[in-house]
Amino acid sequence: MTETAQSENSNVRTEPPFRADHVGSLLRPPALLSAREQHAAGTLDDAGLRAAEDAAVTDVVALQESVGLRSATDGEFRRTSWHMDFIYRLGGISKTSEKLEVKMRNAAGQNNFTSAGMAVSGKVRLEEPIFADAFEYLTDQVTTATPKLTMPSPSMVYARGGAAVIDRDVYPDLEGFWADLSAAYADQLSAMYQRGCRYAQLDDTALAYLNDPAHRAELAGKGDDPDTQHLRYLRQINAAIADRPADMRVTTHMCRGNYRSSWAAEGGYDHVAEALFGELAVDGFFCEFDDERSGTFAPLRFVPAGKQVVLGLVTTKRGELEDPDTLKRRIEEASRYVPLDQLCLSPQCGFSSTVEGNALTVDDQKAKLELIVSVAEDVWGR
Repeated sequence: MTETAQSENSNVRTEPPFRADHVGSLLRPPALLSAREQHAAGTLDDAGLRAAEDAAVTDVVALQESVGLRSATDGEFRRTSWHMDFIYRLGGISKTSEKLEVKMRNAAGQNNFTSAGMAVSGKVRLEEPIFADAFEYLTDQVTTATPKLTMPSPSMVYARGGAAVIDRDVYPDLEGFWADLSAAYADQLSAMYQRGCRYAQLDDTALAYLNDPAHRAELAGKGDDPDTQHLRYLRQINAAIADRPADMRVTTHMCRGNYRSSWAAEGGYDHVAEALFGELAVDGFFCEFDDERSGTFAPLRFVPAGKQVVLGLVTTKRGELEDPDTLKRRIEEASRYVPLDQLCLSPQCGFSSTVEGNALTVDDQKAKLELIVSVAEDVWGR
């Protein structure tokens, strides 16, 4: 395809999600990791850590633009965890001394980690816009890309601890909790729109986990109904985004866990697919499809016209580079269920959902992002 033909290609997208996109988190550079260690040890003050974060964000935005990506994040460089750094800043939610074990696994076996617990001890609300300063710094650095804000979805606030962590004196009826939670998210999106955000992503492992029979059994053991829990999550996300401005694009990313190249769940999207794709009012779905653990493309048959599916075909869990022809064949396979014009390409997850990062190098990361851009240009045009 010639450059002229590519520029006139009707398949080129001018709004997010883009043909070549990415989930959000990126590997923290050594200088930033060192600064975080010094800050934790008390040998670097808050201003020094902020300066290290600023420098790292500036560099990683330049990287994203240099490889040809149309969207850019701050790499989530100011966070330790992709979701808890957000959740703990919601009014009414606090960190507890309880230690929660999160069961993860990889090709070598178990790779569990522990995390602090949480409690809903007051009315859930947005006390101040979350990640506002970080997003404003991102927008200052972007020159050619669309700045993207990533946040955990409302589902994650409940999925993290379930009904057991909600004070029933505060919420004798859980409907009040759900209503306040969605309202807090609506306020967050409104506040970030006022700060220039036109591309927001709600990251959600809860919906993907429900496809795993083991996780459904675990949910039932906590007193929830695993056959209908996804419907509750979908309602709350829809309530949160219902009043977003028309020019604010919202997507969701659904993976099965990502911690130091390990995962938490397995199984295709079949259990949630019909309601998920048919009812969730987002503009696009980032879906994990990098290996057999993710199931087939068949659940995509429920995707309606007008919605984009971003195929997470390039793994972030190991450094080996995928074959471009294999990626193209997989895109073609997915197009049997969703028209090619509704498809995009991305990594299957972030490269560093937690500060530790996955088991690959910064050079591996760059090569994978370049591959995504190159394959997308071959398939859909420049």
